[in-house]
Amino acid sequence: MQTPAGPPVARATLAQVAERAGVSLKTASRALAGESYVSEATLARVLAAASALDYQRNTAASLLASGRLADSIGLVTGDFTNPFYSALAQAVEDELRPHGIHLAVANSRESAEQEWRTVQDLADRKTKALIVVSAMPDHAEYARLQARGIPIVFVDRPAEHIEADSVVFDNRAGGRLAAEHLRDAGHRRIAFIGDYSWLPTFVQRSAGMGDVLDEAGADWRGLLRTDAHDVASARAATASLLALAEPPTAIVAGNNRVLLGAVEELATRERADRPAVIGFDDVEWARVLGITVVTGDVDALGRRAAQFAMARLNDRSSALERASLPMRLIVRAQSRW
Repeated sequence: MQTPAGPPVARATLAQVAERAGVSLKTASRALAGESYVSEATLARVLAAASALDYQRNTAASLLASGRLADSIGLVTGDFTNPFYSALAQAVEDELRPHGIHLAVANSRESAEQEWRTVQDLADRKTKALIVVSAMPDHAEYARLQARGIPIVFVDRPAEHIEADSVVFDNRAGGRLAAEHLRDAGHRRIAFIGDYSWLPTFVQRSAGMGDVLDEAGADWRGLLRTDAHDVASARAATASLLALAEPPTAIVAGNNRVLLGAVEELATRERADRPAVIGFDDVEWARVLGITVVTGDVDALGRRAAQFAMARLNDRSSALERASLPMRLIVRAQSRW
């Protein structure tokens, strides 16, 4: 005989959160909505009350049960002009589609302010979860969205100052792979052209190069160029390196956009005057030109991020997931093209 079900467990309400935090219902609502004019002290009390009452979990469950939470997950990327992000979005969508969940994609243009406006807008549209390639150095503000029952997954760049799931490539190991390949080929004057210097990918890739080249006594730190975020700036950086009295014998391009700018400039030079070149990210045209690259599995990166988001929706009490996926060296044309 089936045992009768017990009475349903009452869900924590916003009124209970407000009472526990000692604030008005309106103030509690504003705090949990992430509105910027709530003081930090008030926000801390409201978030603590919501956590103590398990309001995060129950709010998400009630929204799902009522159908008011849209069947979508948001992906906020850094820059739509970078093909890396279209590949990432495709992977996330491929993982979500069998579950009947749609993907909403937005672009921060590498602006922390635009990123925060975008994620708040997606949250207000009742997006189930957010997957973010973040331009923010500190992610503590995302706790406001977590308190509203919205899981956050950071992808390509790790979570900072917040307890959240993340999945990234092992970029430091990637930097070592590029440097070891060039060192073993006999290069000692090696330039590295990177994206914005604050990006975690740049920091880790250049650190990995330093692990190898500093020990080898290679001349590379004086040939380091940063803030080449687009093709034009990468091309200009390449031209400046080639104009040196003693130009580098090899160039490492920090991502696919940097690689494109470098190749455009090198194509204007005689083949004998071109340095060896290695890029990060395996774009299709790099295969055609036979360019050596260091790359990770973008499909696996996106799918893992989607899996983390789905798992967090199903069980918010599970242990945090912080994955680091391997990178590999693909050698083509002896690093020359």
